Amino acid sequence: MIGTVHQLLDEYGQLQVPARKLKSDADLYGAGLTPFAAIQLIIALEQTFEVTFEQRMLSRKSFSSIDAIVACLNELQPLTRRQFKAA
Repeated sequence: MIGTVHQLLDEYGQLQVPARKLKSDADLYGAGLTPFAAIQLIIALEQTFEVTFEQRMLSRKSFSSIDAIVACLNELQPLTRRQFKAA
């Protein structure tokens, strides 16, 4: 999962550095993520992981770091799937 999140961040996040070079708790907005890029990232994450982010998750905080993104994805994954860590 984490590799896919990195890939999507690189493709849609408009970050100043490759996602894999960031710490999992690094501020993605500080690294260049814009509100528009965050929306594109959300759509790509939903399509890739076949999930729909809940209304309460559609906030800056939920996409502020790789850890935050992974936490949301883990919460949305079916209980039969294995949970993943960001680091």
